[in-house]
Amino acid sequence: MTTITLGPAGTYSHRAARAVADDGDIQFAESMTGIVEAIADGEAERGVVPVENSIEGSVTESLDAFTEYDIAVVREIITPIRHALLAQSGEFDLVASHAQALAQCREWLEEHYPGADVEAVASTARGVDRAREDPDVAAIGHPDNAGDDLELLAEDIQDKSSNATRFVAIAPASERTEGGSKTSFIIYPNADYPGLLLELLEAFADRDINLTRIESRPSGERLGDYVFHLDAAAGLYEERTQKALADVEDLAENGWVRHLGSYDTETVVD
Repeated sequence: MTTITLGPAGTYSHRAARAVADDGDIQFAESMTGIVEAIADGEAERGVVPVENSIEGSVTESLDAFTEYDIAVVREIITPIRHALLAQSGEFDLVASHAQALAQCREWLEEHYPGADVEAVASTARGVDRAREDPDVAAIGHPDNAGDDLELLAEDIQDKSSNATRFVAIAPASERTEGGSKTSFIIYPNADYPGLLLELLEAFADRDINLTRIESRPSGERLGDYVFHLDAAAGLYEERTQKALADVEDLAENGWVRHLGSYDTETVVD
C-alpha cells in the first residue's frame, strides 16, 4: 500500500506513517496540501498528515486542504513528540526546523541560545539536512537523526513534556466508513445569524455526543464567513450521530456538510 507523508525521511510524519505502511511503501511530499491532493487524485492509497499539536494547536494547512479536497479519514494516530537539538558542534548561529517545532521549543531556545536566529523550513528533516550541510546551522528534530555527522546537543527540549501530535491517515473518499469511535465533520452553513453556532452545537449536545474539537476557518468566500471543523466522540453507525447529522444538514441547507468518516484512535510511541 503506497502511503505518502511529509518528507524527507526522518520527519515526525514519517515516523507516524510507519504505523500505516512499511518503509519501502512510504513516499514523500513537501506539504500537507500536496499529500491531501495526491490522495484525492488517486496518486497514493494512503496519506498521513498532522492535524493538531498539544502545544501549538491545529495544523491549519491540513484542515484547509480537507475543505478543498474530498477525502476520507480512516485512522487517527497520536504520537508523543520529543525534540532534540542537533548540530555539527555546539557553535552555531542559526536553528532551522519546521515552524511547529520551532514554536514548540521557543522558551527553551530563548533560555539556552538567546542569540541564535531561527528559520522555518518545510519539515524537521529539512532542518536536519541544513545542519548536515552547514556547521553554522543547528536543527530541531527526532534524536535518532543524530549520527556520525551530527551531535546530539540536547534532548527533550520541547517546552512541555506532554507534547504530542495527532496525525490522521487519509484515503480516497470512497473508503469512508461508519464504524469507529470518532467522526470528523466539515460544515459550511453559508449563513450568518445570532445563535447559528449554538444551534449547530445543540444538534450534538442534545444527543449527549461529546465534541472533542471545534474550529472555524475562513471560507475564502468573503470576510467573516467561516467553515467549521468538528470532531465528535461517536461513530456514524450510531443512530444519535445520524440524527445529529440530519439536523446539521438542515441548518446548512444553503451551504454544505461533509463527514470525513468514522475511525478509531491509537497511540504510537516511536
